Amino acid sequence: MARSIAPGTRIGHVHLRVADLERAIGFYRDVLGFDLIQRYGRQAAFLSAGGYHHHIGLNTWESQGGTPPPAGHTGLYHFAILYPSRTDLADALRRLVEAGIPIDGAADHGVSEAIYLRDPDGNGVELYRDRPEAEWPRDAEGELRMTNAPLDLRALLAEAP
Repeated sequence: MARSIAPGTRIGHVHLRVADLERAIGFYRDVLGFDLIQRYGRQAAFLSAGGYHHHIGLNTWESQGGTPPPAGHTGLYHFAILYPSRTDLADALRRLVEAGIPIDGAADHGVSEAIYLRDPDGNGVELYRDRPEAEWPRDAEGELRMTNAPLDLRALLAEAP
């Protein structure tokens, strides 16, 4: 039997191939609010929250002017951006609405609340916040029972600062 991965392991960043670097920077910086940390000319950029070296890498090395992969093919389904609180998730929703970014869906998973959308290159993006573990739904035996209920976006938006 394989040994389990170390409990403190985290997924540290995502690196995306994009068709138009400026357009992608505009979405992740100007709409979602990440800070632009570094650029490599007109081919790559690194963005982060809170001064980290990078949470999101963007490049056009193999994708300048490219198109998203067609539906029904393998590849990235989505990557997720974890917000520290419900208020912060509400602020992200406010930013999306103000920028006119379409939302693909929203769900209350019991353990988390999530908003799903696509970036300008068609990459799936989940914006979410975790509930405290003490609030996670469990069955009578204590086993985790995640849900897929609708998330009330109007109520969430009302909590935006």
